[in-house]
Amino acid sequence: MERITISLDKALAKQFDAFINESGYSNRSEALRDLIRERLEQERLQEWHEGYCVAALSYVYNHHELELARRVTSHHHDHHDLTLSSLHIHLDHDHCLEVALMRGPTGEVRRFANLLMAERGVRHGRLHLIPVEMKEERHTPSSPVHLHSNPIT
Repeated sequence: MERITISLDKALAKQFDAFINESGYSNRSEALRDLIRERLEQERLQEWHEGYCVAALSYVYNHHELELARRVTSHHHDHHDLTLSSLHIHLDHDHCLEVALMRGPTGEVRRFANLLMAERGVRHGRLHLIPVEMKEERHTPSSPVHLHSNPIT
């Protein structure tokens, strides 16, 4: 492991220490490593349009919004090849939270997520992508071929 030294002004160091305590880190080094990894992954994913990914799309919507539930369901059916699983939670009398776990070509996953999040009435949409290398594997000569999604980052 390589050792580096950084300097922080007192106010920023105090905020960082509060973040460390609130987040449960045992030391500054591990917190800083995670922050660096997170930022590097954000930068990498901004440019990641090729290849495959696994993703979690979450969004909140008001199910009373005119025809919104039908449109959301229709979008999911139109992109059923991307969706591995979905979860629907009733938050209150009006709002629902949905989470869709997806796998597929990164560009298609992004387009589908953007389509859903752009629907009138959908709020708090967020897409979390993880680039993967897709491999078809067979565990034994007689077992069926299945996909493995090996994370790249």
